Amino acid sequence: MKVDLLLKNGKVIDPAQKISQPLDVGIYQGKIKFLAKNPAEVEADLTEDVTGKLVVPGLIDLHTHVYWGGVPEAIKADPVSVKTGVSTFVDAGSAGAGNFLGFKEYVINRSKSRIFAFLNIYYPGLVNYTSYLPEFDRNPIQYACVTAAVDTGKKFEESIVGIKVMASSDYNYSGMVAVQVAIEAAKQLGKPVMAHFSVPPVTPRELLPVLRPGDILTHSFRGSPNSCLSEDGKVMPELYEAKKRGVIIDIGHGCESFSFEVARRMLEGGLFPDVISSDLHAKSINGPAYDLPTTMSKFLSLGMGLEEVIAATTWTPARVIGKEDELGHLKEGTMADIAVFELEEGEFEFFDGTTKFTGKKRLKHIMTIIQGEILRPLENISDN
Repeated sequence: MKVDLLLKNGKVIDPAQKISQPLDVGIYQGKIKFLAKNPAEVEADLTEDVTGKLVVPGLIDLHTHVYWGGVPEAIKADPVSVKTGVSTFVDAGSAGAGNFLGFKEYVINRSKSRIFAFLNIYYPGLVNYTSYLPEFDRNPIQYACVTAAVDTGKKFEESIVGIKVMASSDYNYSGMVAVQVAIEAAKQLGKPVMAHFSVPPVTPRELLPVLRPGDILTHSFRGSPNSCLSEDGKVMPELYEAKKRGVIIDIGHGCESFSFEVARRMLEGGLFPDVISSDLHAKSINGPAYDLPTTMSKFLSLGMGLEEVIAATTWTPARVIGKEDELGHLKEGTMADIAVFELEEGEFEFFDGTTKFTGKKRLKHIMTIIQGEILRPLENISDN
């Protein structure tokens, strides 16, 4: 049996197929040829010995900002992919209807890594989110246009996976009106809303009841102000209710949107995230988020199981964006997007933006494979 690349002796973890065992992985013409234990008569152009390593589907980061050059604080996707195992980036509202064409033409189409996007309900996207402009009402409600969002979503339906709304006063003063406008656009497109919340006046108690099954609450483990904990320090009932009816609970770590203390209380209360994402941008890439494997390592150290953490960064986000047929798993015949890690054990210091935490587990990136090709730092991929 002929393959282009053979990964030998690794432990394959593929939550979509309920696989967690030592298997070899054969790749041919950019696709998964087989998963097998000690396959016979394999002829490989390249063999990589990954003994003692974890072989998982290419990671999907559901909340990133990768419209580099188009909006402030965005980063380049490909240099991150090389170093982290993230093969699919989902941009969370960097572009709106007014500038999505540029994002598509100059970033999405030219990237080695795969990029999808939540379209910002505000026509300019995040182009005016900069310290050079006043904070007050950066995006007035007049900029939130259902017709423009729907037209753009239909025109670029292969890339746009939903609508993003920033329901916080540091982005706009439209409050719940902006949320309702975003939901209307998403309804017409038949796609989910990703709702950001942070600085009041919009609170989780207002926001959660209007979110529909499949909609995403990002920054859900943030600290004060405006956390999803009740006054008694327990998980607010509205969050349990939202999760029960199918609202997706996403992390979106970022700079100030994740708290170790809130995470502990959430996990103690049986409230686990559906999706673990980094909210990676220019201000979080050098800490406290750093990257998706670091965010995953924090949850491993907080007590989430390895298979659960892998599922929250592969199979679940693939289903959230409606790409489960092609992404998030290692099924034979599908695209060979793969991440290889070493699970280290010891004492590792993590930071949530305000508090340090010592954990005992950390994922160390070894290799990123996209469509059967190993990404290497010297392949004309410049840093951010």
